[in-house]
Amino acid sequence: METGPAHPPDGALADEFSALLTGIQRMLRRRLRQGLDQPRLRGAQVELLHLVMDTPGLRVSAAAEELCLAGNSVSTLVNQLVAQGMLRREVDPADRRAALLYATEAAHQRIEAWRERRRALTGELVAGLPGPERAALAAALPALRSLTQGLRDLPEEDPR
Repeated sequence: METGPAHPPDGALADEFSALLTGIQRMLRRRLRQGLDQPRLRGAQVELLHLVMDTPGLRVSAAAEELCLAGNSVSTLVNQLVAQGMLRREVDPADRRAALLYATEAAHQRIEAWRERRRALTGELVAGLPGPERAALAAALPALRSLTQGLRDLPEEDPR
């Protein structure tokens, strides 16, 4: 009787997966930052930029809700990114007290350059894997997508 590879219990699998994912992200960021001549953007700043790029004209309050952050925290991030030339803030014509957010061309270029560098680095690493490991990685993508969707579908906790 042939047995397949031993599978760790779900808790151990979850722990190892989480640790590997965290390590991969940390090492990717470290490698990608090497040789950059621009000041580093923090994670929350990048998240806000991605959100505004996906939703031009977003209000600060909507961004805070989407990111599960306090409004004043998002306002601070907006001020930082405006000062760096990454975001543009415009008065909302429907409510002059509110601001609408737009990513600048500099932000688009910077995010796209980062994506290209990340794509090249990960592509090189994946290409260096033996064929069976590349196939296993490709076969795992549907499960990873399901995990991502599961995280999105979890009910949000009240940030207050």
